[in-house]
Amino acid sequence: MTSSQSLDQNLAQSEFKSQTSGELAELSDTVRPGPQDDRPLREAVEASLARYFDHLDGSSVTDLYAMVMAEVEAPLLASVLEHTQGNQTRAAEMLGLNRGTLRKKLKQYGLI
Repeated sequence: MTSSQSLDQNLAQSEFKSQTSGELAELSDTVRPGPQDDRPLREAVEASLARYFDHLDGSSVTDLYAMVMAEVEAPLLASVLEHTQGNQTRAAEMLGLNRGTLRKKLKQYGLI
């Protein structure tokens, strides 16, 4: 990859992050599980998406899959890394990821 392609990719990621940051915040703020929230993750996601679609009020949306995956993946990685006390090798094993892939994702979400 050339430095120009890398720059273009970084700019695209930055634009995506800034464009969807409000949407991500809205999605994440709709479901903040409390100590008494025993809903399965699947139900929490379904409820969040239902509220998200209600709030769209006819507006179009794109890249919904990437938005939801980022919203779920970041706390998953953070939680597993916390559970392994920062041990990336153990975290990668738990997640079934290559350690290099885990590091890439951790950097993508600003977790390292």
